[in-house]
Amino acid sequence: MDDPLTEGPDLQAASSTVVGRAQGMYVCAGKDSLSLLMAMTFVFLDGSAYNGSSVAVVGPNQAAVAVREMAVVGRTGALRFARGYCQARTYSFDAKTGDATVEYNAYLRHN
Repeated sequence: MDDPLTEGPDLQAASSTVVGRAQGMYVCAGKDSLSLLMAMTFVFLDGSAYNGSSVAVVGPNQAAVAVREMAVVGRTGALRFARGYCQARTYSFDAKTGDATVEYNAYLRHN
């Protein structure tokens, strides 16, 4: 995947400023349910203090669970010594196309 990383869920809205890219991959990993293994990096490209920084996230993403938690396993740039985790929530899903909009909240602690 190489998707826009925005402040809000609607790409057309003024409140959904693109701040970077969500890049990585996901593979089917569930035997009895839709479960994905996520390996992705949030790369920040806006003009803020985090420009050029990234956060790498890895973990299971079970589609039927309302809130999924994944580990933050790597960081670069201004976030390089941060520690934390990431939670995912499905905002919308189109069964016909397979497209989904997912909200990711990363909780990081850094100095």
